[in-house]
Amino acid sequence: MSTSHQNKHSITLDELENIALKLRKSTIFTSSKAKIPHLGSCLSCMDILVYLYWKELNINPQNFRAHDRDRFILSKGHGAPALYQVLGEIGFFDKELLKSFGENDSFFHEHPPKPGSIPGIEAATGSLGHGLPMALGMALSSKIRGLNFKCYALLSDGECNEGTIWEAAMLASSLRVNNLVAIIDFNKWQATGRSQEIMSLDPLVDKWISFGWQTLEVDGHNFNQLEQAFIKTKKSTQKPTVIVAHTIKGKGISFMEDNNNWHYRTPNESELEAAFTELNNNAL
Repeated sequence: MSTSHQNKHSITLDELENIALKLRKSTIFTSSKAKIPHLGSCLSCMDILVYLYWKELNINPQNFRAHDRDRFILSKGHGAPALYQVLGEIGFFDKELLKSFGENDSFFHEHPPKPGSIPGIEAATGSLGHGLPMALGMALSSKIRGLNFKCYALLSDGECNEGTIWEAAMLASSLRVNNLVAIIDFNKWQATGRSQEIMSLDPLVDKWISFGWQTLEVDGHNFNQLEQAFIKTKKSTQKPTVIVAHTIKGKGISFMEDNNNWHYRTPNESELEAAFTELNNNAL
């Protein structure tokens, strides 16, 4: 049965593990074929994306322009190759279209394109620091129009160096925008080095608390912890919520895990085969 037709309440956490495993394979394959990088960043956020689309977001792929749909913004736009796989798997478009990934004139490329180019893409992103302010604006529009949808933004930890993130954080808590959820893919790396060494984020959790947000901390690869955190987002009546998700860059492939070379590298044929072998061995 296609995963796009499964009820969000009936799908099990073990099934989510298998979906994430499948999409790790397809993401690695397309990265290798198209020679498009950011694979480590895609693998670190894959479990978060799978949980959001299969369990959390109120979005119907067959009616993805509904006015009351939830909005998801991939603020860390370099994770787009993972998002494309998720959107295709759950039914926003024919997965055959992903064969054009990275080709000239294809909309499937390194960062999300303008809205309307690919079903399910709400915003063109890639310039870090813009996704949270956009999600905040959408969340405010939800309240103004009485539509009651929620807005979610997935950020990178390096992105939290941007001033626009903290301006949005101050405004969201000041206006009590409780239908806004930020998730931070905290994999501890930036493009050129450790996040902590480039610009210290510590104490990241305390920073968000001090900015007036309900702040939750989880293992971003543990579906049970993700589930409990998203349940708590629905109990915040006066505050926006941020989930600080501790992740591993390159998660799922031992020779890629916590190795920042895979921010810009793509797998060669032997590395692709080794990655597939390892993922197959890890299947539930």
